[in-house]
Amino acid sequence: MRDLLPGHVTNTLINCGLPISGINQAYSTSGTVGSQDCDLTISLDNQASPVARYRETLRAGLVQRFPGTQFSFLPGDITAKILNFGLPSPIDVQISGRDLEQNFAYATQMVAQIRKVAGTADVRIQQIMDQPTLRLVSNRSFALGIGLTESLIADNVLATLSGSGQTAPTYWLDTKTGVAHLVNIQTPQAQLESINALQTIPVSDSGKGAGATPDIVGGLAAISTTAIPGVVSHDAIMPVIDIYANVEGRDLGAVSRAVQGVIGGMQSKLPRSASVSLLGQAPTMSSAYGQLLTGLALSIVLVFLVIVVNFQSWLDPFVVVCALPAALAGVTWSLFLTRTTLSVPALTGAIMCMGTATANTVLVVDFARAQLTEHGNAVAAALEAGHARIRPVLMTALAMILGMIPMSLSNTQNASLGRAVIGGLIVATVTTLVFVPCVFAIVHGGGKGRPQAQTRSPA
Repeated sequence: MRDLLPGHVTNTLINCGLPISGINQAYSTSGTVGSQDCDLTISLDNQASPVARYRETLRAGLVQRFPGTQFSFLPGDITAKILNFGLPSPIDVQISGRDLEQNFAYATQMVAQIRKVAGTADVRIQQIMDQPTLRLVSNRSFALGIGLTESLIADNVLATLSGSGQTAPTYWLDTKTGVAHLVNIQTPQAQLESINALQTIPVSDSGKGAGATPDIVGGLAAISTTAIPGVVSHDAIMPVIDIYANVEGRDLGAVSRAVQGVIGGMQSKLPRSASVSLLGQAPTMSSAYGQLLTGLALSIVLVFLVIVVNFQSWLDPFVVVCALPAALAGVTWSLFLTRTTLSVPALTGAIMCMGTATANTVLVVDFARAQLTEHGNAVAAALEAGHARIRPVLMTALAMILGMIPMSLSNTQNASLGRAVIGGLIVATVTTLVFVPCVFAIVHGGGKGRPQAQTRSPA
């Protein structure tokens, strides 16, 4: 790590293999389910480091140095973990069905197709189906011949491998302190490192008395090697296979649509009684975008209605709303020129930009209405409003633009918010001072009609 990122790595924490104790893996949330897995945590020297660029460097360097090893990058910051809802990747293709082997075969074919999608990285199947395992098959005839049962053999092996706390919890009460301590009897793991050691595990029946000679597992059962699923995940009781994929160099929406296309294209190969669903950030993102776009449209409608009530007119609120499309165009151009993808922070910045642009436009239109009431010439009133309101409009816009510059230049996820606000306000400010007065003069006909009742805006 330090060779690939010289001068940027301050600490590395490595956790390889299984826990040292024989605790059941169901109590662990780590992805290490065998001696072949490792968990690495890398600490960088600067919180503003370009993590995406570092990931590309590590992917290329690690694959070259360790061929045949699969690497995946899990979310490192709390924000990404929350957005993923605890998943290790933003895209999760979940295959649910009764036949686990057929689902795994189908998932293997889908992984090959998803890896061809531009923008995907670290595509892998979470569940391991070929975990090396030792299978113990007891000979019931031999066991019954000496008065033992298959259940008794299993209990003896379990107590030896994982401790008596799993089968017969025993507590010792310390009379001095009144605290009960769990007594766990277990064979040291260092003494169980070969099949021969497993075959010599004693099997005894407590009902025969303490003087009975115990038998050994090797005389009552056969031990063979096999492969079984390392982890079996379930959703609503049904076993599932999860295909995880990260997103690099492309926006999540485009990658999600491409992955959805892969799912649709392989629908004919889906095993019977199985179903496929796309989970992760994609459904949440679609829901959030829908809500934000709905809120954006409602905000425009509400702003228009509030101005109608304030101005007691339907024409002047139309003039105010004319500046909002320019603000949205500025947001679009700023994101395009900076190669920033559309995101929830960017849409939030668009809403903030529209609020400021509306306030500035109300200042200009309100002053133009006052001048129109005074002398009745719409063109002169528009020119006077554009000239007189330059200072307050520029002060309001520049205050927000300058305040958003540090955020827009950062490497955080809120950089798109600052860029959206800056681009939208630059275009909206020019529109407010140039285009809005022109629309005001056109709407009022340049004329000398009946002066409108003056209603001052609170702005």
